[in-house]
Amino acid sequence: MMEKYQIIVLAIAIVTFTGLNIVYRKSQKQKAQQIPDEQELHRILLEEVLFYQKLDAAEQASFRERVHHFLQLVRITPVSNLKITKTDKVLVAAAGIIPLFRFKNWMYNNLNEVLIYPDRFAADYSLDGDDRNVLGMVGDGAMHRTMILSLPSLRAGFAINSTGNTAIHEFVHLLDKSDGATDGIPEEILQHENVKPWIHLMHEYIREIREREITDINPYGATNEAEFFAVVSEYFFQRPERLQEMHPELYQLLDNAFNRTK
Repeated sequence: MMEKYQIIVLAIAIVTFTGLNIVYRKSQKQKAQQIPDEQELHRILLEEVLFYQKLDAAEQASFRERVHHFLQLVRITPVSNLKITKTDKVLVAAAGIIPLFRFKNWMYNNLNEVLIYPDRFAADYSLDGDDRNVLGMVGDGAMHRTMILSLPSLRAGFAINSTGNTAIHEFVHLLDKSDGATDGIPEEILQHENVKPWIHLMHEYIREIREREITDINPYGATNEAEFFAVVSEYFFQRPERLQEMHPELYQLLDNAFNRTK
């Protein structure tokens, strides 16, 4: 009797394992199909991402590899029956890689999933109500290790002549957060000797933006130190030549932080 019972249990285990294996292989295949191949990835990046266009051939190959790796590690999930394209997923990955591109062996260790919302949302992540004014957010609490982006703002950030990029903004927040505090002082990338000059310059700029002495930097950057770092990083990656012309000292500190090899 015991032998017969063991055979039945073994048979059930085999069937269950086989079924789970089929589901797993199917999900892996579907996941792989959602990642563009090398040629398609190059086409999308070349058409949509100015940062990629400016790279030489070897750097473009490295950027594609990083984007592919990102898409393997981080889930990109549309919500509320939203339909997103391969291009949308590539834009999310590109926004994540741009701030880290010069750091060859570094990836976000505080991100598992990016949720794509159909439009603006509220601070409690809701799509209902009149206080839906958020374009992007790094989640906290129950939403730890999750980023939320609105699809229109994701696409708009990579449009020609765009002066801001919400997705890059949120990934810079993640970068800022990686040292344990989202405080506008990116200790992971800012050289020790530049910490004090950065803090001094940051506070000076926040004051001047609040007093409207500076008008070419998004005034949202004066909200606090973390928002200042994210806003000027958008500026740095979107319009580096103009930032260098208008604010050479600020540009130099950001260039020293983002463009050194680590």
